[in-house]
Amino acid sequence: MKVLAVCGNGLGSSFMISINVNKVMKDLGIEGECKNMDLASAKMEVADFYIGAPEIMEQLADGVRKTIPLVNVVSIDEIEGLLRKYILEEA
Repeated sequence: MKVLAVCGNGLGSSFMISINVNKVMKDLGIEGECKNMDLASAKMEVADFYIGAPEIMEQLADGVRKTIPLVNVVSIDEIEGLLRKYILEEA
């Protein structure tokens, strides 16, 4: 499973998201990795899921990409709930 944490510059919030997503993926037994990336690069990168702020996910949503809008980038509980909903329930 390849997950991309995306923000405008690929440094601040996407880095924090990727750390937390990797932790939650491990805790939930989801095999894969989450990497952080800027929006422009993410538009050219193929992944199973893209996660980030709702306004960033709107820019990635094209009907093909699976996007996960995240409101609180530091909330482990929100990330866990979203990964359960979008990844585990789809499996």
